[in-house]
Amino acid sequence: MSVVEIRAAEKTYSNGVRALLPVDLTVGAGEFVTLLGPSGCGKSTLLNMVAGLLAPSAGSVRVADGQRVSFVFQEATLMPWARVADNVRLPLDLTGVGGEAASQRVNEALRLVGLEKFAQARPRELSGGMQMRASIARSLVTEPSLLLMDEPFGALDEITRNRLDDELLRLRRERNLTVLFVTHSIHEAVYLSDRVIVMAVRPGRVVDEIAVVPSVARSDAFRVSTEFAAIAKRLQDALLAASSHADEALA
Repeated sequence: MSVVEIRAAEKTYSNGVRALLPVDLTVGAGEFVTLLGPSGCGKSTLLNMVAGLLAPSAGSVRVADGQRVSFVFQEATLMPWARVADNVRLPLDLTGVGGEAASQRVNEALRLVGLEKFAQARPRELSGGMQMRASIARSLVTEPSLLLMDEPFGALDEITRNRLDDELLRLRRERNLTVLFVTHSIHEAVYLSDRVIVMAVRPGRVVDEIAVVPSVARSDAFRVSTEFAAIAKRLQDALLAASSHADEALA
């Protein structure tokens, strides 16, 4: 079943800047699809259109009926004055879910990201990685089926980033999530994805689509395998080729 269907969707802003050429993309139920590319290639623009935060200038973007959508931004965007549990509870408060049902959902979301012992902490008492876990818990508290993530781990150190990548894969399995993920990290794209959509700038466009079907479990061993390196090399070559073509067009 298709969860997201994008048909010839493009974006031109009011100042005339063409941010995104027509894009066609289908995301199936349970898939983990990553948009990979440098800054300015339209990854976030496309994700925002799927979220309904931006309207396409042409074409269409459709999310299947009945999908519960959550968005995880680049920054944790937690309320600094509120405790972690209250930050996680916010989407439920906004939709009128309260009482014991809300408390149970908050506790479960915190348990899923390993923050159950920090429910009463303030954001300033958490590390950057823990703050992002709280942000992910807030996205999970609404029990989504489609998770949109815009470079959520980009500002973290590599060790923390790898740990959260593992946790994200675990959450995806446990919750049977469909994930559309944005990153500029080739290694992160290889590790997480079922498919990688390679994008390039000037203007933003899709230049390649690469399936990732590892023959071993996704683990630290996969990260250092020849199979991982080969997929990463293919993604790097696709990005370099697209960049070269853009430079030639501007010459």
